[in-house]
Amino acid sequence: MLTNSAETARAGHKKGLLLTALGVLILTPDTLLVRLIDAEPFTLLVWRGVLQALGILAILAVQHRGRLTAPFRAVGRWGLLLAVVFSGCTLFFILALSLTAVADVLVIVAAAPLAAAVFSLVFLGEGVPLRTWVAISLAVVGIALLVSEDLGAGSLLGDLAAGVCALCIGATFTITRHARAVSMVPAMALAGVFTAAVALPIALVTESGPFFFTGAQLGYTLAMGLVVVPLSFALIAVGPRYLPAAEVGLILLLETVLGPLWVWLAIGEYPGDLALIGGGLVVVTLAGHSLAGARRRRPALAGAQGSATP
Repeated sequence: MLTNSAETARAGHKKGLLLTALGVLILTPDTLLVRLIDAEPFTLLVWRGVLQALGILAILAVQHRGRLTAPFRAVGRWGLLLAVVFSGCTLFFILALSLTAVADVLVIVAAAPLAAAVFSLVFLGEGVPLRTWVAISLAVVGIALLVSEDLGAGSLLGDLAAGVCALCIGATFTITRHARAVSMVPAMALAGVFTAAVALPIALVTESGPFFFTGAQLGYTLAMGLVVVPLSFALIAVGPRYLPAAEVGLILLLETVLGPLWVWLAIGEYPGDLALIGGGLVVVTLAGHSLAGARRRRPALAGAQGSATP
């Protein structure tokens, strides 16, 4: 019994790690696509939210053979709360970017794994290993190096919005972890609807650019909204079912590191030497954290097998 339980936990952890990492890797071109679309922020949020909802509905339709009512009912009140909180992540992130320096936003949002760790400890009673605390600390240092040239140039209001975004991200993973018996992928579709609903009146009142896109701008928007965002969010939403919330948040930091690399490769915008050093520190930290976790699970599995042997 112990052997089967330990093996199941190990397989689940590996599955969660792979799905989350794949989701984050799919998300990494998001920064580049936003740069290429070059639209006003809330107008882009409207289309991003609508297309996110449509893309995830398509995924669910294939997964459930067109029967969409049951998965949406299954998420219940926790799914609705998750959708609201996740929508808040997006809206506060865009608000922060419009009010303060991008560097400040990225560093503050990099505290999301810390928020997830604290929320999990307080609300779920789920302890966080020392290696995860160390990894979070090193990752924040790496992100700070990545954006060090512009760090500290922002406003207090924008920094506060970024802080709320970090809290929302931590809460998102904690809620998903709490409700892990049920797939929260449908909640990501609801989050897209909520985001579009909030952004639409703001876009119509405050923004002067075109609301409808054409040509390459339309193509990039469709690629972002129908492929990158729904696929990545659907996979990342599965992660906390198998991984601690803090670990999912930690893996999400890869997007902050790899996103600028896509921009560099596509449009030649060199991130700087310190950015490469900081990004390298984050990648090494995440790899080391995963290896340390795997080594700790092997003795635990061996112990379980030994105790199950007559």
